[in-house]
Amino acid sequence: MFEYLEDTLVCKSSVFLWMLILLGTSAFAQLPSGNVFVGYSYLSADLLPGNRANLNGWNASIEGKILPFIGVVADFSGHYGTQGVPFLETNADVSQHDFLFGPRVSVSVRKLRPFAHALFGASHLSQSEFGISNSATAFAYSLGGGLDYRLVRMLAWRVQADFLQTRFFSTSQNDVRISTGLVVHF
Repeated sequence: MFEYLEDTLVCKSSVFLWMLILLGTSAFAQLPSGNVFVGYSYLSADLLPGNRANLNGWNASIEGKILPFIGVVADFSGHYGTQGVPFLETNADVSQHDFLFGPRVSVSVRKLRPFAHALFGASHLSQSEFGISNSATAFAYSLGGGLDYRLVRMLAWRVQADFLQTRFFSTSQNDVRISTGLVVHF
């Protein structure tokens, strides 16, 4: 009788162990996939009509996949530099921060992962000259895309270009943003 109970206990323990392994594997497969990007960014900004500013800064984003080819992106950037003020013959210190969200479509082909996105959100501009500061926050959107080149299993290099439109001080600004840096895929 004890042998029967012992065999049953071993059998039930084995079934429980296999179910735990299978359920654990299924749970691991359900973890969200996506990527995190951090890098250098250049912004050709149209802050004053007819007088473009060359701003340098950073760009960071996080993407979570909701389907194999579609993800949701949160994109943040900051750009800094000076803007010439022609009628005063001086330069104003400028900083622009963008907070954008939206869908991204991508496909992986061997080591390459091209993508395209449409992002919407807000942009904040700060200008300062002669100790006087001026700032504004406006709706912004970005249409663009890029290419990730896989370096190793989870690490890639990204090159990205975006058309970024803002509307500060009741005028539209049509900017070009180019970013490059490292991507960690998870």
